[in-house]
Amino acid sequence: MNKKQLQSEQTRKRIVDAARTLFAQKGYKATSIEDIVAATGTSKGNLYYHFKSKEGLFLFLLDEWDREWEEKWEARESQFKTSSEKLFGLAEVLVHDDLNHPLTKAADEFFNEEKTSEIEERITGMVERHLEWNRRLIQEGIDRGEYRAEQADEYAVVLESLLFGLSHMSRNRKPEAVLELYHQAMKVFLYGISAVTTSHTPG
Repeated sequence: MNKKQLQSEQTRKRIVDAARTLFAQKGYKATSIEDIVAATGTSKGNLYYHFKSKEGLFLFLLDEWDREWEEKWEARESQFKTSSEKLFGLAEVLVHDDLNHPLTKAADEFFNEEKTSEIEERITGMVERHLEWNRRLIQEGIDRGEYRAEQADEYAVVLESLLFGLSHMSRNRKPEAVLELYHQAMKVFLYGISAVTTSHTPG
């Protein structure tokens, strides 16, 4: 990496770090491009060189959040022996992440705003990655004989819809109540796809 490339990368990192802090402090709507420019000491042109829009910059932060989450999950996944145990572990990681991540409030605002077709396409790509992750976990359970040998793709969509709804419906609950709600949801989901009449759910 030459000096110019290094400077460009450092500017990009300053923009990302400043934007993350501002979105966490002020929310998505209240944070403007001007705010981010002022916080980084760069120019609008420089910001738009790296990111086409405020939406694009926030999507980068969401992608970064996804990558961080996957790293946390990979560090814990080996603790669980069955796919059903993994689903309960998944619920716990999601609850902790949702309740404590600094961008949760800003993300709620972001997803409630109108978006350009390009941004919608990128969001669709993110959702597809989530669905593929769900599908792999469910297929693992099918291969082990834990779940009925039906459509893993359909189960993946149901699981993602369940988790998305839980995330939005549990915002004002106490942490212990949120975790209990997620556990109950996983029990209901697993009862529906279990290969036997009684669901294999821990606890």
